[in-house]
Amino acid sequence: MSNKTLYDKVWESHVVRREKDGTCLLYIDRHLVHEVTSPQAFEGLRMASRKLWRQQANLAVPDHNVPTTNREEGIKDEISKIQVEALDQNCDEFGITEFKMNDPRQGIVHVIGPEQGATMPGMTLVCGDSHTSTHGAFGALAFGIGTSEVEHVLATQCLLQKKSKNMRILIEGELQDNVSAKDVVLAIIGRIGTAGGTGYAIEFAGSAISSLSIEGRMTVCNMAIEAGARAGMAAVDQKTIDYMRGRPFISSELYAKAIDYWPSLKSDDDAIFDQEITLDATQIAPHVTWGTSPEMVVAVNGKIPDPETINDPDKKEGMIRALEYMNLVAGQAIKDIKVDKIFIGSCTNSRIEDIRAAATVVKGRHVADNIKQALVVPGSGLIKQQAELEGLDKILVEAGFEWRDPGCSMCLAMNADRLESGERCASTSNRNFEGRQGQGGRTHLVSPAMAAAAAIHGGFVDVRKEF
Repeated sequence: MSNKTLYDKVWESHVVRREKDGTCLLYIDRHLVHEVTSPQAFEGLRMASRKLWRQQANLAVPDHNVPTTNREEGIKDEISKIQVEALDQNCDEFGITEFKMNDPRQGIVHVIGPEQGATMPGMTLVCGDSHTSTHGAFGALAFGIGTSEVEHVLATQCLLQKKSKNMRILIEGELQDNVSAKDVVLAIIGRIGTAGGTGYAIEFAGSAISSLSIEGRMTVCNMAIEAGARAGMAAVDQKTIDYMRGRPFISSELYAKAIDYWPSLKSDDDAIFDQEITLDATQIAPHVTWGTSPEMVVAVNGKIPDPETINDPDKKEGMIRALEYMNLVAGQAIKDIKVDKIFIGSCTNSRIEDIRAAATVVKGRHVADNIKQALVVPGSGLIKQQAELEGLDKILVEAGFEWRDPGCSMCLAMNADRLESGERCASTSNRNFEGRQGQGGRTHLVSPAMAAAAAIHGGFVDVRKEF
């Protein structure tokens, strides 16, 4: 039967049982585990004397709490140390493959999954982390789950779910130089808002998405959750198939069989979507968030909008509060905003292409005098090795950046990397909520190239024109 979306196909191939009210028991192929949302789940298994349903379906890594410097000294923060040690002990006890803190393969969970080939096209994949939508870049159905669901997947390899509606966002045309996947997804969120995708699984499509690298597609799918969607997906094409070749979790025999199936993981030509939205890629500029929600975003050459022009009283109040928190004023030009710190990293933008983009911008230059700290945190130990092989670390360090070990780092300030109250950061992460990067810290979301340019200039500039 035709007229199915990519989401329809993956969903329907994993339904174990369907109830009359539409609730489905969905089989889960891959479960990624980290230290923050798993301790209670493992304790629940112990209390109920349950074993894992399918041991090899799980892959674990510590990422949120790990230090990005001086790892040989261990973890100094007691709470962080307890969480990481608990993950180590739980994985040892239950026989789960874990890349421990000093393993060269360690990294951010949403980076190491694809890197290892643990993420594969057509899978259902879950993790106790909202940005699990990242893995949808491979034509997988991937979404975040809560701690009780983590326990349920460990014990049964299934979840109770209701199917989402289908949305397709088409990005047509060619992106300008130095306009990246991050700018695309920020433009989308600026257009539809953080509630625009509520109740939907979003498929990102169109010529601009096809032109993106697999890493770029991961960036777009990563922030589907910031658009309110349950999941974000992109169709499988030859780039996807080429990316999967030779990954450690994919044997040559499995790959040979899978390449006959993977090309079918795309929406049918006559597929029916509940909603479709189209953006012109040629009109997308580098974007910068100004407020405390990802939808509070404008092009770098724009100005902060005036809440007085907004009719919705709740939205108006939110904008007023955001301006007060961010210490900005309506009508202020984005280019007039100076920053204190730079963070290049997170599950959104810590891959080798992101680091290359930043290094290209800063090569032969130096961070501005007003920049207190500029961090580059690779998404995994293997990415760090690759960057060092290419000499990118030297370029960045010579420009005044700190070159760190992999982890979530300043994205959410669960380790020592954080903003102090009142400090302003150009960040390649995914959330700019109040206190996200440290209590009282102010976050502006941008692409790696834009963050690097902000480091050099001390504030925001249009990377298309300045570099």
